[in-house]
Amino acid sequence: MADIKIPANLLPKDGRFGCGPSRTRPEQLANFLSEGASLIGTSHRQAAVKNMVGDIRSGLLELFRAPEGYEVILGNGGSTAFWDAAAFSLVENKAQALVHGEFGSKFAKALKTPWLEAPTIRSSEPGTLNHLVPEAGVDAYVYPQNETSTGVIAPVQRVEGVDEGALFMTDATSAAGGVDFDLSQTDVYYFAPQKNFASDGGLWVAVVSPAAIERIERISSSGRYIPEFLSLKVALDNSRLNQTLNTPAIATLFMLLDQIRWINKSGGLSWADARTKESSKLLYDWAHHSKIAFPFVENRDHQSQVVVTIDFEDSMDATLITKALRANGILDVEPYRKLGKNQIRVATFVATDPSEVSALITCLDYVIDALS
Repeated sequence: MADIKIPANLLPKDGRFGCGPSRTRPEQLANFLSEGASLIGTSHRQAAVKNMVGDIRSGLLELFRAPEGYEVILGNGGSTAFWDAAAFSLVENKAQALVHGEFGSKFAKALKTPWLEAPTIRSSEPGTLNHLVPEAGVDAYVYPQNETSTGVIAPVQRVEGVDEGALFMTDATSAAGGVDFDLSQTDVYYFAPQKNFASDGGLWVAVVSPAAIERIERISSSGRYIPEFLSLKVALDNSRLNQTLNTPAIATLFMLLDQIRWINKSGGLSWADARTKESSKLLYDWAHHSKIAFPFVENRDHQSQVVVTIDFEDSMDATLITKALRANGILDVEPYRKLGKNQIRVATFVATDPSEVSALITCLDYVIDALS
C-alpha cells in the first residue's frame, strides 16, 4: 500500500477517537496545570483534596438527578476492581448477568466465586442484545449499559416480577456522562472515569441507592470474609469523609471534576445526550449510505450513541483504513481486538465535538477513495 497523505485542511483538530481512555479537552489539561498541579504531592486526607472529592460527589448527584437517599462512593482501582468488590459486598447469594460482549462477560466471570451460587448468564452474540428476566432466588441483576467492545446499548430499566429486595447493577463505564437515563431505575450505577468524563484510570465511582447501601452494610456485618481493598463498606465509610482508602491519583480526580462541571454548566445530562447522539448519527448515517460499510449493530434501537462500530465489505480491508488514518494522526479507531471483525470502532464521547466527527468522516472517504 502506498503512503496516503490526507490534506491537512481535512484533518480533525484532535485525532484521538479511542474508546478508552478517551480524549481529554484541552481546557481540562490547562486547568490542571494552572489549578491542579500544585495538589500533586499533597495529602489526600487534607482539605484541598477532600473538598475536590466532595465536589465530585455532589456534582454527580446533580448531573444524574439523583433521587433522595442515593449516595456517591468511590474507590481505588478501575471497573475490574469494582466487579470483584461487588461480588464480595453486593451479591448475597446469586446474580443474573446480561452478557453481549467482552466487558459484560468479565463481570459474569467475577460472579463465579466459592461463596455464591453460580450466576445465570443470559448471553447473546456480539452486536445483539438479550434481556434480563425475573428469576426466583436471584438477588442481583447485572448488565452493561453500553458494551464498549461492540457498541450495543441497553436501557437502564428495572424488571418487573423479581424477588423483593433484588438489586439492579448497571455497568456504565462507557455510558456515564454521555447517555441520559433515569437513575431511579437502578440501584448501583458504576463506572471508571476515562470515557465520557475524559479523565484517567485508577478509580471507580458508583452511585448507590438506599437499598444498595443497606445491602452493603448487611453483608459487611454478616461475617463474610471481604478483603479491605474490595470492601464497599470501607469505600462507603471513606467516601462519606470525602476520601479513598488508599492514595488516589490527583490528576484523575481533578480532570473528572473539571468534566463534571463542564457538562453541568453546558446543560447537564440532557445536553450531553444530545451531543453524543448528534456525533454518532453522523457516522451511522454515513455507514447507511455507504456502498461498502454498514453498522455492525443492526437493530437501530440497540446502536450505541457513544461507541460506533462499523463493518466493511470484504472488498475493503479495514486494517488498511485504520493504518492510513493512524499514519495521519487519527488514532485508535481499530476494532476491539478480541472480536476479530473487519470493522472500525469510533468513540463519540461527549468531549468530542460533532464537527470533529464530520472531519473524521471526510478523512474516511479520502482514504477509502485512495484504497479503491
